[in-house]
Amino acid sequence: MKATEVPAIAGAYLFEPTPYADERGFFCRTFDADVVRSVGLDPDSFIQDSVSRSARGVLRGLHLRSGAGEAKLVRCSYGRIFDVVVDLRTDSPTYLGRAFFELSGETQVTLYIPAGCAHGFQALTETADTSYRIDRPHDPAEDVTIAFDDPELAIPWPLPVTLMSQRDREAPSLAEILKRREN
Repeated sequence: MKATEVPAIAGAYLFEPTPYADERGFFCRTFDADVVRSVGLDPDSFIQDSVSRSARGVLRGLHLRSGAGEAKLVRCSYGRIFDVVVDLRTDSPTYLGRAFFELSGETQVTLYIPAGCAHGFQALTETADTSYRIDRPHDPAEDVTIAFDDPELAIPWPLPVTLMSQRDREAPSLAEILKRREN
């Protein structure tokens, strides 16, 4: 497994496995504590695993957590997703930086997203399973959502949105979220 820094988001990494493929399919390691530790992350800090299943065109996000934030490892375990990270850490050298990725079940690449960054994705295949490894218990009172179509972010979502939650559909702009954080 190889770790690669994401230049547009300080502290973000891609963890690329080395799959072994044969006539049966493939096998690969999707998490390696030593590799995670080698980039300065504590592998024991991840305390919760979750998975979502989405249909083609479904959009989830942009989500982040208030307070201490939430770091996470994200991987598309089946299908393909268009994944987005926005750096909202005011003390970060990549503040307001954006990064886009295609994650897929074919590659099993895992993306590490530092706390304080917003995250969202859109399913590109009829079925897309996305796995999350999170460093804090979920507290719905800390959920923050930013409008996926905010013109300031200009995210190039690849497909028309077929479905999203009401919370995501009614999310405020980035400017409104930043204004709330100042108060």
